[in-house]
Parts: sequence; C-alpha cells; structure tokens
Amino acid sequence: MNYCFLKHWILMIPLLWPCLKVSETLKAEKARRTVPSTWRAKRAWVWRPFVVLEEMDDIQCVGKLRSDLDNGNNSFQYKLLGIGAGSFSINERTGEICAIQKLDREEKSLYILRAQVIDTTIGKAVETESEFVIRVLDINDNEPRFLDEPYEAIVPEMSPEGTFVIKVTANDADDPSTGYHARILYNLERGQPYFSVEPTTGVIRISSKMDRELQDTYCVIIQAKDMLGQPGALSGTTTVSIKLSDINDNKPIFKESFYRFTISESAPIGTSIGKIMAYDDDIGENAEMEYSIEDDDSKIFDIIIDNDTQEGIVILKKKVDFEQQSYYGIRAKVKNCHVDEELAPAHVNASTTYIKVQVEDEDEPPVFLLPYYILEIPEGKPYGTIVGTVSATDPDRRQSPMRYYLTGSKMFDINDNGTIITTNMLDREVSAWYNLTVTATETYNVQQISSAHVYVQVFNINDNAPEFSQFYETYVCENAESGEIVQIISAIDRDESIEDHHFYFNHSLEDTNNSSFMLTDNQDNTAVILSNRTGFNLKEEPVFYMIILIADNGIPSLTSTNTLTIQVCDCGDSRNTETCANKGLLFIMGFRTEAIIAIMICVMVIFGFFFLILALKQRRKETLFPEKTEDFRENIFCYDDEGGGEEDSEAFDIVELRQSTVMRERKPQRSKSAEIRSLYRQSLQVGPDSAIFRKFILEKLEEANTDPCAPPFDSLQTFAYEGTGSSAGSLSSLASRDTDQEDDFDYLNDLGPRFKRLASMFGSAVQPNN
Repeated sequence: MNYCFLKHWILMIPLLWPCLKVSETLKAEKARRTVPSTWRAKRAWVWRPFVVLEEMDDIQCVGKLRSDLDNGNNSFQYKLLGIGAGSFSINERTGEICAIQKLDREEKSLYILRAQVIDTTIGKAVETESEFVIRVLDINDNEPRFLDEPYEAIVPEMSPEGTFVIKVTANDADDPSTGYHARILYNLERGQPYFSVEPTTGVIRISSKMDRELQDTYCVIIQAKDMLGQPGALSGTTTVSIKLSDINDNKPIFKESFYRFTISESAPIGTSIGKIMAYDDDIGENAEMEYSIEDDDSKIFDIIIDNDTQEGIVILKKKVDFEQQSYYGIRAKVKNCHVDEELAPAHVNASTTYIKVQVEDEDEPPVFLLPYYILEIPEGKPYGTIVGTVSATDPDRRQSPMRYYLTGSKMFDINDNGTIITTNMLDREVSAWYNLTVTATETYNVQQISSAHVYVQVFNINDNAPEFSQFYETYVCENAESGEIVQIISAIDRDESIEDHHFYFNHSLEDTNNSSFMLTDNQDNTAVILSNRTGFNLKEEPVFYMIILIADNGIPSLTSTNTLTIQVCDCGDSRNTETCANKGLLFIMGFRTEAIIAIMICVMVIFGFFFLILALKQRRKETLFPEKTEDFRENIFCYDDEGGGEEDSEAFDIVELRQSTVMRERKPQRSKSAEIRSLYRQSLQVGPDSAIFRKFILEKLEEANTDPCAPPFDSLQTFAYEGTGSSAGSLSSLASRDTDQEDDFDYLNDLGPRFKRLASMFGSAVQPNN
C-alpha cells in the first residue's frame, strides 16, 4: 500500500514542477514590487501546486490556500470561484481544498480556478483575486481502440512473402506522457500462417503464398495492448477482411476432347454448326477466352465467341459441297485473351480439341456455268437467228436434265438445249441492250430452279440516213446582198459509229437550177447557206425551198434528202432576221389569242342557249296545271256525297240512261260547250274507252312524278267512269247543268293540245285536293 502511494507521488513530481515554477514566479513578482513610504506593503497568497488523481471514488484533499495576512484569528473567509469549481470544496476558515466528485482526465485534465479571501470583520477582500491550477493525474483506465474500422484489403493471389497488405492503427485516450499508459503493441491473434503484423506499426504483411482458386477471402484478427503489454495493460481487437484478387495463373481447358457436328451442303454462309466450351478457373478478364481454328488451309469454318457465356460458336465461312467432300476434320484452339507472359507463356496458356464436321447431301438447284452471259448480235437479223447458248447442270449425282425458260423481252426465245434465238427483227436505235433472265428447272424436281442474267447487245449497222439536227426557221431579208450568210446547218445520225460521224452536204440534182442560194460544206459536219443574188421580192417570191443532200461516212454510206424552207422577210434597214422571227411569233400568238377568244364566245353562247331552254321548260312545267292558280281555285266545286246507287233505283229509271249509250239520236248542232259536256257525259258510261283513259291518266301521273323539275302539284282525280256498284251512270252535277248555258273551258287550253284533244274525245275533270 505504501509502495503504491509512493509510486503515485513519484509520478506527480513532473506535474508539480510547473506549479513550483508558477509559485517562484509569483514570489519574484512580489519582491519586485516597490511602493511609496506612505503606502503599506501588500501581502500575497501562499500555496503549493495542486494535483488530484482521476477516477477516485473517495474525497481527495488537493491542497490548502492561505494568505500571509492570515494570523489565525479566524476572521478570514476563503472562497473558490471559476469554471469547474463545483467539483471541489474549500474550507472557508482554513482554505483547504478537496475533490468531491470523481474526475476524468480524458474529459478535463486541467481546472483553472480563482481564489478570494475576505476579512469578515471589515467585509472586504484582503487579497486580490488570483488564479491557480489543479491538474488531474492520469491512470490507465482506457483500452486501445481502432477508429478506422472496418478494415478491408485486397492483395493479388500468389503474392510473395513480405508483401504489404494493410496498416491498422489503434488509439489510447490515456495520457501518453504518464508512464506507458498509451504505449501500444500489436499482436496477430488469427491469420497464421498466411499473415503477420509488425508489433509497433500495425502493418500486416503476407507470410505465405495463397491461391485464390482454393480460398479467396481471409479474416484476420489483430489485438492492440497498451503499457507495452505489461501486467495490468488494457487491450482491444479489430477484424481485417483480406480478399485475394485474381491473376491469370490458370489456362482454359475444353470440356470435351472431341466434338461431332453435321451441316447441310445447302446451308448458307454464316450458319451456326455447333458450340464448343472451355472452362477457366480464373475470373474476370483473366477468364476471357478466344477460339481459333488450327491448320485450316481450306478456310471453310470459323469460330466466334459468345461474350455472355464464353462459348465458341463454329460457323460456316464458305459453302460446302457434298459431292466434293463429305466430311471435314478440324482442330480448335482456345487461349486467354489477357496473358501475363511472366506467369505463363502464351503457348502454355492454351489447349486444343478435335472437331469432325459431317456434310449432309441435299437436292441442290441447277448451276449455270457462268454467273451471267453477255451475247452479241447485229441489228436487222431475221426471225430465228441464233444469239447464243446458256447452259446449266445439276450439281447432284443423279444429273437431272434441264428445262429452260426466258423472260425479259418478247424479242427472244429459248429452246430446250439453252439456245437463244430472235423472234423479231432487232433495231439498235430502238434498244441497244436487252436484259434477259434465263430460268433453268430440273426435270426430276421442278421445284429446283435457278436463274441467270443474259445481256444481249445489239450491234449497229448503217441503216439510218443523216438528217437535220433541228428544225430550221430560216429568213432572208429583201435587201440581202450576194454572199450573205443565210443559215448554218448541221446534221445528226441515229446510227452508232465506230469512228466519229462525218457528214457531207451538197445540192440535190433537182435543185441545181435554183441559183438564189448556194451551199458550202465546212467539212466539220456543218454547212453554210449563202445568198447567191442581191435583193429579194417578198410579194413575188415570199418562200424558197432548197433541197439539200446529206451523206454519212457509214459502210455503205447513206444519203438523205432534206428541204430547207427560206422565207423572205422585210427586215428594214437593220437587215436583222431576228425581227422576222419575232413577227412570226407575234402573228402566231395573236392568232392563238383570237382563236381562244372565239372559242370562249362560242362556249358562252352555247351555255346561254342551254340555260334559256331550261328556263322555258321550267316555265312550261309551272303552267302545266293552271288549276293551281288562285283564280281557278275559286271556281272549284266539291261534291262529297254520291247517289244511293241501287237504293235509288226506285226514284230513277236508269234503263233509259243505259240505252242512251247504244242508240244515240242525231241531235241538232249545239255549241262547243254543250258538245264538251255531252262528250263528258258519254265518257262516264261504262265501256272499253274507260280503260284507255285510265292508262292515259296513269302515264301522265308517272311522267309528273319522275320529272325532277315539276312542282309538287296535287294529285289528279278523274271522274271518267263510275264504280260497278251502281247501275246508274255518273250523278255528277256537271251533267245536270243547263246544256244551253255556255261554260268557260278556257282552262283546258293551258293543258296542252294533246290533253285538250283527249279531253274532247273522252271528257275529263281535274280537281286538286285542297
């Protein structure tokens, strides 16, 4: 016990030294003070450095404050002030200071307080306030702690011994200047034999090589102890996760040493034949592989890689033919894309496998001997001329015969042996090339079809004579002089010439007597027409016709006769024929304008006549039924009741009425109105004439209904005959009117001559339904 107390005091000596220096400084300051003789010398505080141990549960006496003025009469009162003064207590009479709370140096290691002494007899301070320091002494009460957790590290696999992995650091909150409280040593608790740690630095290093393919993650535990690991030291631990990164230390290996695939000979280029697969224990880019074909002189197959599955896809690079070769044997090679030559050379980091590809036979379409044909024939050859021959064969072993068909032009045909002949005479100027398509079909299997293009070129023969290159509108002025240039002409030839065309211009034999103009050949495919006299007369000879012969340089040479029309023009003093051309143009334009105006006038007249006819027709239809007018409507009489029929047989003797239709007496001539009424009464009798009248009325109704221009007149009601229910004739009052009275039937005139004649013959009445 005494040993521990002595030990603490020994440890307190370095802490008390600053306090002793502060006390000496205060004393020296007090000695240096000088005051006048009239003032009393002021006393000073008397104390020693104050220290206290942390984490003590009991009350500790820190020290004692005393003023040198204090004579022990208990009249002085001591007070303690400042931040943290509540952690201490002071005896007001003696000035003794004690710690009343457990102190933690890591929270507060130094308390700066103020002391005050008051003379209670006078109630005033006898000393000035002064600061003093209480230091908290450290004890080893904090263990080391790792502040940067969690720790993770990555190191390449197969790294050599001593390779740096990571550094761990622990902190101790204790005072590093007090003993070995904060002196830390590191120790590896778990991770042997692959890792080690440096005791003082905390650096972790590799102690043995590791293979990621066996284990890729390691968990290492590091312990940190303070007080240099002495008895009573505190410790803390941390965990370090160490991952091994991959290096390319494994080569890819095929899963199978032998692969067998089949491919049809009709398969197109790029067809997938099969898949091969190699595996690699490495990961990431170190596991990326590339496949290739070894010792393949034919270059028929190729291998591409599926980046998602790392599979090798064998594809067809060239067409295969069962008739030529039925199977192929190839060797495939696989290697890593990223190879570290220091770890493994390229030839070591690879493996191979054998692939056998069987070709299956297929019925193939015909094959033409050439991909396309170019044939030649001169133009003008007769029907049936042979142009050329095409040929196709069956690539299969059975060698089926061929049938040929030709499309593209009706000018050619093809026979069974592939010979192309003409069916019409060819003209190069119409078409110099023909694009034909020949189709070959196997006789044994008509679905096997192939086609080839045939291009027929038609050679030129000199069968077209030269002609004027354009239409020449030539004028000569009346006041032209002899030798004046009238026109420069040129020629064209629709034939194709191996050499450049050359044309020869000359007068025709019929035109030798024409001495008004002369022709000069420029020997450059042009000729010039010159005036051969001075002055022309527009009235006497307004137009000249010059016949010109043009010959080409073909074999045989062809000649054409061309007529050049030369018009005489009044050019005026300017002697410029352009004015003549303008006059002709203005004349043509004027003529066209007058013709257009005349045509427009004719069209307007025709339309006006047409509208006039429509208007007259509409007016006629509006007056067809004058009974719709207001004046006629006032004269309409309606009879809503009829006689009693058979019930009235007792009142009238209808026998006489019936007999009147058979035996008619000759009566004296009556007026026109009376005759109409008589005909009307006769038409009311039952007889064959009533059917004719009904037919006529129905036709008129149908005509009115189908006429789109007719107004919606009321329906026609006729009283031409009576029903069979009565033995009497019509009882209409029209017949009972006075026959001698003249009635006005002028309204019948508006119904037209035909209707009026029928009315006079049969008698009728038109009554609208109002």
